[in-house]
Amino acid sequence: MTSVRLHVPDEPVARAAEWRDALRRGVPVDDVVLGWDGVAEWFWSRWRSLERHGVDHGAFVEIGRGHARELALWLRGERPYRAAAASFAGRLERRVPQAALRVPTPTSPRRVLARAG
Repeated sequence: MTSVRLHVPDEPVARAAEWRDALRRGVPVDDVVLGWDGVAEWFWSRWRSLERHGVDHGAFVEIGRGHARELALWLRGERPYRAAAASFAGRLERRVPQAALRVPTPTSPRRVLARAG
């Protein structure tokens, strides 16, 4: 498997202001960072090349869950953006081989029965 190198996108200044506002309004950190319109989704839209290396959206979110605290610290102004984004990219780069080896969830009853039998 080839190694993955992710770029650090420019800081999403306008979106970050929206996410910070959501935190101030009491929206749970997990919703802001991991929700459908959150920080992780923003990164996913920029790092879709991970799919070519076997990382699907579900694996990406799980890896992002492990980095949610760092991303939340950036939103709270306790970490610089570039540091938080670069460390997230590094976490993903290191985990690509493991994420690609995940066994997909069976989609048909026949596959489930074949495994059980």
